[in-house]
Amino acid sequence: MAAPQVRWSALLEMLAREGRIEVEAAAAELGVSAATIRRDLDELARQQMVTRTHGGAMVNAIAYDLPLRYKAARNAPEKERIAHAAASLVKAGAVVGLNGGTTTTEVARALATRADLGSGGSEITLTIVTNALNIANELVVRRHVKLVLTGGVARPASYELIGPLATELLSQITLDHVFIGVDAIDVTRGATAHHEGEASINRALARRAQQVVVVADSSKLARRAFARICPVEDIQVLVTDKNAPAALTDPFAAAGVEIIRA
Repeated sequence: MAAPQVRWSALLEMLAREGRIEVEAAAAELGVSAATIRRDLDELARQQMVTRTHGGAMVNAIAYDLPLRYKAARNAPEKERIAHAAASLVKAGAVVGLNGGTTTTEVARALATRADLGSGGSEITLTIVTNALNIANELVVRRHVKLVLTGGVARPASYELIGPLATELLSQITLDHVFIGVDAIDVTRGATAHHEGEASINRALARRAQQVVVVADSSKLARRAFARICPVEDIQVLVTDKNAPAALTDPFAAAGVEIIRA
């Protein structure tokens, strides 16, 4: 049986897709008992993530935005490999931007633990600019990292700071690389996010960077979300998982984007 958080994430995704779910159908799809699904839905209702109905549950303001703690379990091995491949693009002394998200959180961890960047002393070997509170929380104890956190209003679902206070800082700085996690990306629409506020700060990060790197597992490719971050022409590198079929990556390569498979 899958761990509870994995099931909760799956149930929330089903709700985001369908708007409502029935206990029996969810149990059959996840391969668990109806009693287990009922307990899961009761717990999600307690957390105010869903509204319980007779025989199931309906969406409760999560239709397009799962909290970060539930996203973390999805495609975890792929995200870790993507993160290490992305982190390898960075040289000592670089200024790096990171938006919020599970994949960029893994990029931050990969950068923070690279042996050649952390010498064990207090010398600054890397500057990281982020609007993600969880990333900042992990990096603030790294003595070799100069950490710059934007201002802004916090979104509990993603731990990201958004709004004018967040974008104001970015107008004053430049970045060597920015690693952007996305909700979706395709050649026509470009990189996109479900929330317009997150798309705005992500767009500001991309505009300040010499190299824009999108980190996205194959489930995000050839898909579109509500708000545009940047067109594909502004993206230099796409780091994805090795399982991404050529049919999904070839259009990006044809558009001039370097493809790295991890």
